[in-house]
Amino acid sequence: MSATTAIGGTSVPDVIARKGGVPLICLTAYTTPIAALADRHCDVVLVGDSVGMVLHGLPSTLSVTLDMMILHGKAVRRGVEKALLVVDMPFSSYEESPEQAFRNAARMMAETACDAVKLEGGENMRDTIGFLTARGIPVMAHIGLTPQAVNLFGGYKVQGRGEAADRIRRDARAVTQAGAFSVVLEKVPESLARNITAELSIPTIGIGASPACDGQILVIDDMLGMFTAFRPKFVKRYAELGEAADKAVAAYAEEVRERRFPDDSHVFGDGEAPSGEGAA
Repeated sequence: MSATTAIGGTSVPDVIARKGGVPLICLTAYTTPIAALADRHCDVVLVGDSVGMVLHGLPSTLSVTLDMMILHGKAVRRGVEKALLVVDMPFSSYEESPEQAFRNAARMMAETACDAVKLEGGENMRDTIGFLTARGIPVMAHIGLTPQAVNLFGGYKVQGRGEAADRIRRDARAVTQAGAFSVVLEKVPESLARNITAELSIPTIGIGASPACDGQILVIDDMLGMFTAFRPKFVKRYAELGEAADKAVAAYAEEVRERRFPDDSHVFGDGEAPSGEGAA
């Protein structure tokens, strides 16, 4: 499978057709093995700029670069055959102008063979979304809590309470009118997300929003419990792999320390024929 060859499977029209139907199943992925796992179960796989925090230890998404997103986009493409592959446009790669956004989005699609890009913003991104879609680049929008604007929000706070709900509604209408094929609603009140979903003609994908959304997305490392300290309210952990991994590493360390690993079953005798097994 080539990193630069698009794979047949779920299309943008397929996603649009799911409006009001069976919910869209979406997860993030950043590596080939996890992408292949997600692809077996998901309609949409997103290479999120959350990769900066999840895999690179960055304090926010703001330091993520276009080159980083392309690197991980290529890796995920190798594991995705069925799902729609969407890649985040990172901070500072699209805000300057529609022309800048097109240059970078076109490069993203050419080098990763992704099916669409995602960018953050509502009314302020109307012209950019329209510019991209008119030139053949499908756009998934993202409104509500937009992590790239975390400094403006003063933290990762719920957006759209009280009078601020009107701003989120305007954003939702703007990205729809501009041509986005779907929109992520992040960390907004449940009733607002439910109402926006009913109002829009395109699918809404919730994260900390509402079960009434047309789909749901989570960061895969969150839902697998890879982190023991960080647990947002909107995340349900379907496994506790972080705890399991910690126990496994502790057991390995103990066995090495006590010279119980490797044992006879893990070493090679002088007369053994080569097995062809790899090494570290």
